Amino acid sequence: MRGKFITFEGGEGAGKTTQAERLAKSLNNAGIETLLTREPGGTFGAEAIRDLVLEGTSDRWSGLTELLLMYAARLDHVEKLIEPALERGVWVLSDRFADSSMAYQGYARGLGKERVLAVHKAVLDNFQPDMTILFDIDPIMTMKRVETRGEDLSRFDSESIDFHKTIQQAFLDIASDNPERFVTVNADAQMDIVETQILFSIVQKYPELAGKLGDQGGGS
Repeated sequence: MRGKFITFEGGEGAGKTTQAERLAKSLNNAGIETLLTREPGGTFGAEAIRDLVLEGTSDRWSGLTELLLMYAARLDHVEKLIEPALERGVWVLSDRFADSSMAYQGYARGLGKERVLAVHKAVLDNFQPDMTILFDIDPIMTMKRVETRGEDLSRFDSESIDFHKTIQQAFLDIASDNPERFVTVNADAQMDIVETQILFSIVQKYPELAGKLGDQGGGS
C-alpha cells in the first residue's frame, strides 16, 4: 500500500520542525514506517541548492530565480527520496513543500499564483501532499523565536516584518483555497497542545489510526 505524504507549512519559527519530529515518533510507535525530511533539502543535491537559496543577502536572487532554484531542489527531492519512499509504503513528513513556494515567491515576491502553478505543473505535474498542516502564528512572535534561537539568520529570516505578515496571510489564503487538504493549527499554543491538535487531525483524516496514536486521537 502506498504511503502518505504529509507536509508542514507556516512562517519562520512557527514550530514546524519540532512538531514534525513528534508526529514521526508517534507514527513510528504506531508501527507506521515514517521518513522525516525538509525543503529545500532532503537529498544531497537539494541540500546543496538549500545553501544557495538561504545564504547571502535578501536581494541575492530575484523572485523568479528563487522559484526555479526551489523547484530544481524539489524535483530532486521528489524523484530520489519522496516518491520512492511512498512507493515502499513509507509515510513521508516534510518540513515545507510546494505551498511555501506559492507563499514566498508567488505572494511575497510578487510572482503571482498562475506563474507558480505553471512551474509546478511543468516540474511535478499533479504531485501534491495528501495532507498539509499549517502553523498559524503572529509573525511578530515567530521573529522573536527566530532571534532567540542563536542561529545565523537566513535570507528569509532577515526580511521585514511586513514580508512575514504577507507570508502569514498567503498561507491562510492557500489553506482556504484547498480545504480538503489543509488543517490549520494554532501554533501560538503550548507544544503539547499543538501536538494534540495535530494528532486529532491525523485521526480525523485517517480513521484507521484511531486508538494507535495515543489519547490525542480519541476524538474527545
